[in-house]
Amino acid sequence: MQTKNKKLLAVLLGWVFVAFGVIGVVLPILPGIPLLLIGLLVLSSEYVWAHQLLGRIRERFPAASRKAQEWVGVFPRRD
Repeated sequence: MQTKNKKLLAVLLGWVFVAFGVIGVVLPILPGIPLLLIGLLVLSSEYVWAHQLLGRIRERFPAASRKAQEWVGVFPRRD
């Protein structure tokens, strides 16, 4: 039951980031693109389409991908 709650929370959190990212693309107050990327990163653990989209983004923007990998190394995952 604990794992199911974690997955539900991850999916919910991912979609919240994506929603705020979409709003941020329209409104100059929120940083839209970073929020969208965070949302995709969270959703990529649960959805294949998000994982594939994130892979295409990494191919297109390799410098940003390397920088993101550095940040992932700074903040290791806790399972």
